[in-house]
Amino acid sequence: MPEFTVNRRSLLLAGLGATGAGLLAACSDAAGTPPLTDPSGSPVAEAEAKRPSTGRERPVTVTATADTVDLGGGTTARTWTFGGALPGTAVRTTAGDTLVATLNNHLPAPTSLHWHGLALRNDMDGVPPVTMKAVAPGGSFTYRFVTDRPGTYWFHPHVGVQLDRGLYAPLIVEDPREPLGYDEEWVVVLDDWLDGVTGTPDQALAELRKGMGGSSGTGGHDMGGMGGMSGHDMGGMGGMSGHDMGGMGGMSGQDTGGTGAPAGQQQSFMLMGATSDLLGGDAGDVRYPHHLVNGRTAADPEVYRSQPGRRVRLRIVNAGGDTAYRLALGGHRLTVTHTDGYPVNHEEVDALLIGMGERYDVLVTLRDGVFPLTALAEGKDAAGRALVRTGSGEAPAADLRPAELNGRILAADALRATDEVRLPARTPDRTHRIELTGGMARYDWALNGRPFDMADPNARPFLVGAGERVRLEFVNRTGMWHPMHLHGHTFQVGEQGPRKDTVIVLPGRTVTCDFDADNPGRWMTHCHNAYHGEVGMMGLVGYRA
Repeated sequence: MPEFTVNRRSLLLAGLGATGAGLLAACSDAAGTPPLTDPSGSPVAEAEAKRPSTGRERPVTVTATADTVDLGGGTTARTWTFGGALPGTAVRTTAGDTLVATLNNHLPAPTSLHWHGLALRNDMDGVPPVTMKAVAPGGSFTYRFVTDRPGTYWFHPHVGVQLDRGLYAPLIVEDPREPLGYDEEWVVVLDDWLDGVTGTPDQALAELRKGMGGSSGTGGHDMGGMGGMSGHDMGGMGGMSGHDMGGMGGMSGQDTGGTGAPAGQQQSFMLMGATSDLLGGDAGDVRYPHHLVNGRTAADPEVYRSQPGRRVRLRIVNAGGDTAYRLALGGHRLTVTHTDGYPVNHEEVDALLIGMGERYDVLVTLRDGVFPLTALAEGKDAAGRALVRTGSGEAPAADLRPAELNGRILAADALRATDEVRLPARTPDRTHRIELTGGMARYDWALNGRPFDMADPNARPFLVGAGERVRLEFVNRTGMWHPMHLHGHTFQVGEQGPRKDTVIVLPGRTVTCDFDADNPGRWMTHCHNAYHGEVGMMGLVGYRA
């Protein structure tokens, strides 16, 4: 059962007496689940009508199809994409515009579009079977919703492990009163890649489901309270807030594709021995032969061309399935301005650590020359890269690791939301304690020890009431990090931290996230490791009807 607390104010808001409180606290199989707000119900329509709107429509068509893509360096892969592009073509709107996006499914399997990070109407969230039916092969569906909040977002399916194919694209909601000053913009999408090279994500999942059996490794096991965990407790982000990393933790500088084994040796999909101090231990489950920046391998990277002195805004998205990236631009420092679409007090850093599903916006003033934008696959002894060229000169070697990767890496919990987006102080009306459980031995990732059941998605929801201040306490009882994502809302990390929708929770740590229940419906919260989520590390945040 989900564990939660409700204070007196919450009970008054809900209109419940002692009997009602007992029913709410029970929420058991015997009592049944209280009625939840329908994804297309009147409260959803009323919330949508309140969003600031320009009245303009932005029509787009997204076609999901099977294609062969060129990853560069002579590597091609048969995969699934949006319109044959990798990443898919970015969709842009202006805050207040209504996005009218038609998905045409030319795949051999049902699919959907989830609009990651947006507070949108619930029936447009794209999560079968919770908010809609999956779009059948040969079918189509039109998503229609107001994009009222400026920021860097993205979209991808919410069906199986389709995310770990090529089905992803940026969604940029532009601010008509943009406060930042910059000359150019570059959207950077990071991804770990195996589809059509070593197999498919479904084959990888099938192997992972078997677990490690009698393996003596401890990575990813349920470690209880992690009482013997070494390092500093930094509220969920390890010991790296503003930390100078010094060395690279045994990084060889040689890109082995993350296999850690001699070339030519047959490898399984399961990755063993990937560790990272930044991530508190086990860095990942899955062995990827390539790491991509904007769809290209490090051997044949994308080249961003500009001029010295130009100020560029980078919008960075981690679309990976199982990999956190440590990202740096050689010869430059980065000024962090936003995370997950929301502004933060500006911080200058050398590198970023970006978990799956997270986004960061940074500003950088370009120098004269050729510089690597390196995305180090954290703990996996591999990297992707792009190049920035503002002048003449030879491109750096593909295996070069910029010194900035060893410099100041700012943790998300060290960022501070700007005054205009910081949640006003308020005692939570309701607290849900959500324990992250499971491990590699049985590959039984779950929330509160119960894997999510897509056949009964409304069972045992984390109940909330409209108007409440809700606190989610993510308590990591496992030996692995998890990027936890909440649909339809943004939360504030800690008392003064950034506004986010995806947050890294390190082993043995607890991260507290507060949000205002102002978007009625049925919303998923889950680990954004595609494989962890698919086997059951998901839950439903449900508004009472």
